[in-house]
This record gives sequence, structure tokens and C-alpha cells, in this order.
Amino acid sequence: MIALLQGITAMILLQLAFAVWNASRLPVLGAQHREEPAEAQQRLEAAKSRGTQAAALSVLIPARDEAANIAGCLNSVLACSTAGRHIEIIVLDDRSADDTAALAAAAGGSRTQVLAGAALPEGWAGKCHACAQLAEAAGGEWLLFLDADIRLQPQALTAALASAEAQGSGLITGFPRQQTGSWLERLAVPLMVFTIVCHLPVPLVRRSRDPRFVAAHGGFMLIHRDSYTRCGGHAGIRDQLVDDMALARAVKLAGEPVTLADISGYTEMRMYHNAREVWKGYRKNIYAGLGRKPVLLLGVLLFYALLYVFPVIAALWAVTTGDTGALLWASAAIAGGAAVKRTADRAGRQPFWFCLLLPASIVSLIAIGAASWRGSVSGQGYEWKGRRYR
Repeated sequence: MIALLQGITAMILLQLAFAVWNASRLPVLGAQHREEPAEAQQRLEAAKSRGTQAAALSVLIPARDEAANIAGCLNSVLACSTAGRHIEIIVLDDRSADDTAALAAAAGGSRTQVLAGAALPEGWAGKCHACAQLAEAAGGEWLLFLDADIRLQPQALTAALASAEAQGSGLITGFPRQQTGSWLERLAVPLMVFTIVCHLPVPLVRRSRDPRFVAAHGGFMLIHRDSYTRCGGHAGIRDQLVDDMALARAVKLAGEPVTLADISGYTEMRMYHNAREVWKGYRKNIYAGLGRKPVLLLGVLLFYALLYVFPVIAALWAVTTGDTGALLWASAAIAGGAAVKRTADRAGRQPFWFCLLLPASIVSLIAIGAASWRGSVSGQGYEWKGRRYR
């Protein structure tokens, strides 16, 4: 038992070292160039002298049954500084059953187009179809796909354009700061950043052309129009449930650059609002996100269980048996795991105490992952926003 716990502790310490290094490699959105006030004024004057111009950026928001979110999203977009750049904002109401369209029109006013989405064709995932329609309607050099539950800080668009202009083409994405309320949200949602920080070498997202080295968040996808066309856009990934990862891989396969950036200082969102939504959302995505590979899913879940759940079980066993040595090493493994989680939570701007929830987070991940696998192999599929997918 002690030898096993010593091995686990050593693995966790190696994971911690990697996580600390990896989190420090995340480029910050807009850090390439911070515009000075005089520069911004010159840009404004130049924009006035040119009059009407093509949009530098199209902010594109697919919305289906987003009555609770769309006004807040649009208000945050409209409050953003644009430093003289021409920005267009387009919302696509994806055949909502609520007042999404009316609320978008009221919140957006004359600065926002609200489009009525077409019926979903056979073979398309709903969000891919909505985004494809938005891209077709957009006139911007850069396309920023935003989820309706995201909220931007006032400097978010200027930071996004600074990074876009520095990169020149391709895709820029990142994970917004996540707001959580229910316990399952707190357990599961921060694991998105945890898995990236622990396993994906961030520099290779940009430097390697291998599509395996990629991560993306559909809430914030900034892509150059030409790159979007070259990679096939959403039409090329039309049936993909995990559309953000699929689009990022397509961009890489097209030879275009992909950057995973720290956008948490400029964006925040609450993806889910209760445990039921968390369960349904992650159940839809986990197995598909791993390429529907059962052996890979099983390996990941067993690895996490060994590193982050087994030490808790071993500690309880050591307490009941009085095995001081085992308790010492189990405690070291638990503390190391909490340190790894804190490293990821700090990158995602989550509260400090969330790191103490790691064992419970992994248990919840195992349960949802198993349900995700069952939904696929049983043929039952997944239900999301009134649509069923397989």
C-alpha cells in the first residue's frame, strides 16, 4: 500500500510541475499590443474621415431559447470599446420557442441585426447550422462567435482585435471565467481548465501542426474569414456535437495558426444553471470529445481515479487500521492533488477552496463519463435544447 501511494505521490508531483509550467505559458488576450490613448484617438479620426467601411470584426451570436441570456450578452457587447474600428453585431434566433428574438431586437437596437434561422437540415448539428448561417451573413474580416451566456468586459473587443492583428490569420480561442452556482457546477465545470492545464502542452497548440494538440471553447471563437473559408467552416464539421474542438482541428489541418489564450480577464459566463443542465451538457460532450473511443475514456477515468480518488480511500482505510505510514503518504497525495487543482483554478480565476473538491469532482466526472458512453453505445443519444443527437 505504501509503495503504491509513494508512486502516486510522485506522479502527482510531476503533474504539478507540468501544470505550473503549462499555466504560465498561456498567452493573455491583447497582450501583444495595448493601444495608447493617442493611438486610439488617431484611429477614431481616421475612421471618421473614411466614413462607411467594411467591418473589422463581426460579432456573431447563435441563440436558441436564450431569453434569459441574450439581453445581458448584447448589453456587454454594446458596452465594449472599439477604438474606431467598425464592428457589426449579428444574432441568429435558431427557431427559439421563447422570446429570444424580440429580446435581442430590443436590447440590440439599431446596432444589431437579428436574423431568423432556417430549419435544421438532415445531418447537421444545431449550433453548426446556426454558426454557418451567421458566417454567411457576416461582412467582417474577423468573425467572433460568442455564446449567448457570455459576458464581455469593456476592453474585450479591442484586446481581441489586438491579438487578431498580431496573429494575422487563423483562430484565437480561450476559456471564459466560469460562474457557478449549484454544487455539480462547482464540481464539474472547472474541470475544463483542469484537463487543459494538466495534459495539453499549451505552446504546442500554436507551434505544432498536429491536430491532437488543440483546445477550444465554443463560447469565444475568433477566426479570420479567409481561414474560416480555407478550413471548410461549420459546413465542414456539420454533424459534430463538440463543434468548437472540431473547428479548431479543421483550422490546424488547413495549415492555419491556432492560439489558446487566457481570456478570463475579459470574459465570463455561466454555462449551466443547475445540476440537470450540467449533466445533460457534459453527457453530450465527453464521449464525443474523446472521439468516441471507449478505451481512451476508460483509461482517462481510471487514471484520474487512481491519482485523485484512491488516496482518499487509502487515507480512510489507514485511519481505521492505524497505519500511520499509509496515512502520511495518502495525505501527501491528497495535498499534491489539491495543489494541481489550485494551479488550474488559479488559471481559470476560480475560488481557492474549489481545489479541496477535487476527489468529488473526479467522482462526478466518472459518473457523467459513464453516462456519456452509455448514451452513445445504447443508441439512446443525447437531448439538448429540444433536439436529439446520436
